[in-house]
Amino acid sequence: MRKMLAAVSRVLSGASQKPASRVLVASRNFANDATFEIKKCDLHRLEEGPPVTTVLTREDGLKYYRMMQTVRRMELKADQLYKQKIIRGFCHLCDGQEACCVGLEAGINPTDHLITAYRAHGFTFTRGLSVREILAELTGRKGGCAKGKGGSMHMYAKNFYGGNGIVGAQVPLGAGIALACKYNGKDEVCLTLYGDGAANQGQIFEAYNMAALWKLPCIFICENNRYGMGTSVERAAASTDYYKRGDFIPGLRVDGMDILCVREATRFAAAYCRSGKGPILMELQTYRYHGHSMSDPGVSYRTREEIQEVRSKSDPIMLLKDRMVNSNLASVEELKVQSLVHGGLKEIDVEVRKEIEDAAQFATADPEPPLEELGYHIYSSDPPFEVRGANQWIKFKSVS
Repeated sequence: MRKMLAAVSRVLSGASQKPASRVLVASRNFANDATFEIKKCDLHRLEEGPPVTTVLTREDGLKYYRMMQTVRRMELKADQLYKQKIIRGFCHLCDGQEACCVGLEAGINPTDHLITAYRAHGFTFTRGLSVREILAELTGRKGGCAKGKGGSMHMYAKNFYGGNGIVGAQVPLGAGIALACKYNGKDEVCLTLYGDGAANQGQIFEAYNMAALWKLPCIFICENNRYGMGTSVERAAASTDYYKRGDFIPGLRVDGMDILCVREATRFAAAYCRSGKGPILMELQTYRYHGHSMSDPGVSYRTREEIQEVRSKSDPIMLLKDRMVNSNLASVEELKVQSLVHGGLKEIDVEVRKEIEDAAQFATADPEPPLEELGYHIYSSDPPFEVRGANQWIKFKSVS
């Protein structure tokens, strides 16, 4: 009996040394799931749209929260590295738009396909690449996902065809990927993304036409963050109803700051395409906190008050957090504590910060690719051949 009492005493004394919030979280019973009302989508050429209620499980909620926090902190770290002149060249950040990349991924299968424009870091992460590979690519290091040769705009993963630098040019490529899905008889779809600034490009309408003629399983997605570079949508487009721009293609306008709205709309659109009805168009109404790129302070064409209002009322991470706390899927403390892992409570925010810092350390210490690799990977499968350098006496070997 004395041994048992001593053991109980040790357990209680150990618990008393932990923060009260951790003990509370460990003992509290949370709901397994909750049902939420979500904003109804505006529809074009559709009799029915996505549901206006959805179920969020506790497990999915924690996963979405962690992913969005990782993308947010990764982008803030990229901002810091750029200002330190460790990242050079172009760099387009997506903080504020986390519900788009995480919500779209939640609504499709890993075997589905995705191609986007140059604001691509979040999609690169949600498609399966690590923060380390992404930041190392931004700093031009060997350990980057494109071996340090792609930089901010050109990252790739399995079934992810990268960010693309030419405005709107990825849209016909996405239609081509959807054609391959149909040609190969696979039950797969291609998400083809572009911004409101690219929405007036003629090649986009050509891609619409072919996709509709051939009934391709393509989801055309306009990420409308309200500004194409420094020009507001009202000044750039005669019609800002981007979800109607497909004319003969059905469309829906979605609250792109709500991850549950994005997830349900994506599931709906993917099911529409898989049924053989052809393409569908989605407009995600979202917002970027940074400027267009790192060379844009982002406050010459919009006010700081406007940015702060979006942050305070529509932030995607805050919206998810409030929903989970108010429905007993999590507590404020618990969102910093994910689960019992390896015998200890792991705080989400602390873990994410550490992951980002470790990745940044790697991205600054990893060596740059050697000069002789400049000609590598020109073709995916080809015998080695010589590539001329800056003058006729410099030769590089091309290795697949």
